[in-house]
Amino acid sequence: MFKVLTLNNISVAGLERLPRDQYEIASELPKPDAILLRSFKMHDYEIPSTLKAIGRAGAGVNNIPVDRMSERGVVVFNAPGANANAVKELVLTGMLLAARNVCPAWDYVRGLSGDDAQLNSQVETGKKQFVGFELPGRTLGVIGLGAIGVQVANVALSMGMRVIGYDPDITVHRAWQLSSQVTQAASVGDLLAQSDFVTLHVPLVDATRGLLDERRIELMRDGATLLNFSRDGIADESALLSALDAGKLHAYVCDFPTAKFQGHSKMIALPHIGASTVEAEDNCARMVADQIKDYLEDGNICNSVNFPEVQMPRSEGYRLAIVNANVRNMLGQISTALADGDLNIVDMLNKSRGDLAYTLCDVDAPVTAEVVGALAAIQGVMSVRTL
Repeated sequence: MFKVLTLNNISVAGLERLPRDQYEIASELPKPDAILLRSFKMHDYEIPSTLKAIGRAGAGVNNIPVDRMSERGVVVFNAPGANANAVKELVLTGMLLAARNVCPAWDYVRGLSGDDAQLNSQVETGKKQFVGFELPGRTLGVIGLGAIGVQVANVALSMGMRVIGYDPDITVHRAWQLSSQVTQAASVGDLLAQSDFVTLHVPLVDATRGLLDERRIELMRDGATLLNFSRDGIADESALLSALDAGKLHAYVCDFPTAKFQGHSKMIALPHIGASTVEAEDNCARMVADQIKDYLEDGNICNSVNFPEVQMPRSEGYRLAIVNANVRNMLGQISTALADGDLNIVDMLNKSRGDLAYTLCDVDAPVTAEVVGALAAIQGVMSVRTL
């Protein structure tokens, strides 16, 4: 019986993927094999020694101490692309809200009073201050062409916009999904200089922290709108505030309010609802539950942020899953330990990612406690599981 601890409410659609005759699932559970969460901050959380995997029902993993989990051999999964449509729709909403000055216009109407005739007079007098512009013919710059960025780019094209994109690390899979009409920018600066709207779709890592600093914001077109549905640390708040106050930027639309921008007339801040749809929550929960199940039962790894992808079909026999440091002669030592235990290797797959390596091995006979002990005693081996 596997034990799965939930640190947030996880969609029932995902939990149903874990059969109750094999899985015990609860919000309070000692010695869990896996943890499922959404936004719970784990950095100060005491990690159980039994933990083998963490599943984040979403894309970002800033709330998980990934480096610490890697040191302990704990696989961290996420659900890339499961909420892409939800975020895409909110990005489009943000563009329309900014272009048509919807939020200040709404606030204006909410502040009116009087009978119908008085309201009509005030509306006719006041509406001229909310004149906006249309999207067709405008240029959208997309920084980050992952699951969300690709969808945003493609749908913007369908709305008559010109789209340019920048992502030096775009995958082959995403490149196949991206419309050939999207123009490639030579650099972030090149993209900023050409765009009426700029939307950010990159993770918050050291390389992207402060990506839009004062120098780059100055490169943006006068009257441009910045949309940030990634993370707040990607854009420099002080530089953005100065650009808004000076009229350099038309608006800043984001999904995470901060005190610095609170109440600013050119700021549209939403309460982190990018992935807050029933469909997205269900999709994320299903994806991450399937990944946890596949790892616990068969040792396969898919969509991990800290381990290599390892997929090996089960053959007839008995399976071992070994997490180890990525050092020389590890496979040789593993093979020797198995041979000493009179076990023949039926199938084996080893992959590495950075300092970590992971091995799946099917053998022809049951694996004894003595063999597990011999494998665990190899210097650099972090965990050994029999499946």
